[in-house]
Amino acid sequence: MTTPGAFAVPPEVARSAVEWWLQQQEGALTEGQHQAWLAWRGADPLHETAWQHLARVNDKLSALAAPGSSGAAEVARAALAPRGSARRRQVVQTLALLVFGAGIVWQAEQQLPWRRWSADVRTARAERKRMRLEDGTQLVLNGATALNIDYSAGLRRLQLVKGEVLITTAADHQQPARDFVVQTREGLAQALGTRFSLRSLAGGGSLVSVFDGAVRLTPAHSAGAGPVLQAGFSAVLQAASVSTPQAVYEESLAWTDGMLVARGMPLADMLAALQPYSVERLVCDPAVAGLRMSGSYPLADVARVLATLDALPGLRVRNLVRWWGQREVVVEKAV
Repeated sequence: MTTPGAFAVPPEVARSAVEWWLQQQEGALTEGQHQAWLAWRGADPLHETAWQHLARVNDKLSALAAPGSSGAAEVARAALAPRGSARRRQVVQTLALLVFGAGIVWQAEQQLPWRRWSADVRTARAERKRMRLEDGTQLVLNGATALNIDYSAGLRRLQLVKGEVLITTAADHQQPARDFVVQTREGLAQALGTRFSLRSLAGGGSLVSVFDGAVRLTPAHSAGAGPVLQAGFSAVLQAASVSTPQAVYEESLAWTDGMLVARGMPLADMLAALQPYSVERLVCDPAVAGLRMSGSYPLADVARVLATLDALPGLRVRNLVRWWGQREVVVEKAV
């Protein structure tokens, strides 16, 4: 929750805005830098909103940077420090917190790290976990997954905070039998005697795939019960809707055995499937996001998979380090 007057922006947007301000303190921008600054502002409404907020509180930053002020030395050291250095990142972070305040904390909460840390069951990056619940239900958690378990007298409920889980439900031994539901940010998936998986999507929504039985999907903003998804199909559960079902195949569960099997899989989806096994952030250039991929790939060796992609005609894989220290691997169209 934001505090009164707090300004909610993602941390990376806040740091980017402050970094642009610092560049302008170093002297007049070159024409290329000026165009890059304008492009950044126009790339996302949040960027422009953040910049306008920064401009409104510019007096705070100007006071810090003024000669003789308590913060002048810090700002000067940041401006002189190489971009990407630990000193510059530290001061940029401090200034971002000063300008945007609790808004950065709010956004961090929206990204749910604290809920991941406090979840009942968690897996680390590149870790998979198998477990059996008290009623005999079996779970397989993919890497970087967080899950809460809430069994009560009247309901069996899981909460998928982040990641991916395969669920094979067991018949309830209590009478009357309790419903089995999985809660996500977007709504509820109710098992109707089934084996199914759920995966949190980076762009929002939860991908639900049914392999046996059926699952009823109820969006959070729906007034009544949602549609029933039958075995052999998948759909994306959103807060207000459920996408058109698409065929799903058993090999999509190869991750439970440490493999990624692609059958005409869009490149962007392939990188998303590899992300729980990569320390670096995997980025797909929109120009090649729809490229269809097929084959079997080892999840334990993401570097090898990326090398395979780099060897394909028309693709290039680049390693980057952003100025705030984030390491990224970008898969893009070869020049």
